[in-house]
Amino acid sequence: MNFELNHHQKMIRDMARSFAQNEVKPLATRVDREHHFPVELLPHMAELGFMGMFIPEEWGGSGGDVVSYIVALEEISAACATTGVVMSVNNSLVSDPILKFGTDEQKDKWLKPLASGEKLGCFCLSEPGTGSDAANQATKAERKGDVYILNGTKNWITNGPFADTALIFAMSEPEKGVKGITAFLVDAHRTPGYSVGAIEDKLGICGSATCQIILENAEVPAANVLGEENGGFKVAMSTLDGGRIGIAAQAVGIARAAYEAAREYSKERTAFGGPISQFQAIQFYLADMATRIDAARLMTLRAAHRKDHRRPYGTEAAMAKVFASETANWVATKAVQVHGGNGYSREYPVERHFRDAKITEIYEGTSEIQRVVIARSVLQD
Repeated sequence: MNFELNHHQKMIRDMARSFAQNEVKPLATRVDREHHFPVELLPHMAELGFMGMFIPEEWGGSGGDVVSYIVALEEISAACATTGVVMSVNNSLVSDPILKFGTDEQKDKWLKPLASGEKLGCFCLSEPGTGSDAANQATKAERKGDVYILNGTKNWITNGPFADTALIFAMSEPEKGVKGITAFLVDAHRTPGYSVGAIEDKLGICGSATCQIILENAEVPAANVLGEENGGFKVAMSTLDGGRIGIAAQAVGIARAAYEAAREYSKERTAFGGPISQFQAIQFYLADMATRIDAARLMTLRAAHRKDHRRPYGTEAAMAKVFASETANWVATKAVQVHGGNGYSREYPVERHFRDAKITEIYEGTSEIQRVVIARSVLQD
């Protein structure tokens, strides 16, 4: 088994690292404090191919692999977790399902502009009354001839206010339960009845523009159904499996940023006649941070490798996400501790990493849901 990145993957990593350090990181404080959506970064991200990394070139993407996407996403997220999730949603939650379930006509119309970065997408599954219970959709889709009429409210929609394309899940035949959900591709700018609702004031990833999407008699052509009618739950669950690899990479990036900040601070901060890095307690913190981050990265790369090679990866994605997200929270907490009182100050970046890390245990499936997925798998053996 080869644990090394190939030449192309290393080039992608180095390109992403340069972009992250030179363009993303200098904007990160403003993104966080002003809840600023990093719209000025999107054109260069598109130019570098980061908005459709594993989408084939014929459909507007970079034609790369999932491993390259993961290493790039870690670099971006280490600089700014908000920018990382904007990239992750467009790649994993919108472009990927269109590639997998869309017709050639849908790929030409919807996927090409998303994967090229010309347009931005959002994923609309969660609702005010749901969360982990994604099958319990209250949004309704009533068919009338060649159109569907959508009514409902979607919650926690990353990219929502800036998205051009929304992938929306709605109950088309409520009596069928989970087998009555349909996925729709919706033009956010040209669909009367589609509107952006309240924008959340969040603990972390503050610039990601998380909002409600409100549907009031929104008319969507039947040609915009993604996958089969009443097959939307399959689209959603398949999409989340892949999305969890992206969130694991985001978590690794956050953890790495917190660790690197703590390591450098420990060399500079003096106490009792020398740098605090000379104390075994600090050394053990740093050693455990490095070990957990390395393990989380390897688990994430394994899941990405399996997806690249069309092998089952749902369990591996769940394992990577739960471990990487909990690693990010543990590392960020210890990084604050290494900084002492300064870690509690907004003058230092670790408090931002501490806040950003928490969401990785929640979105695209909570840690509890990941354990349900993993337990179901291991009990089948």
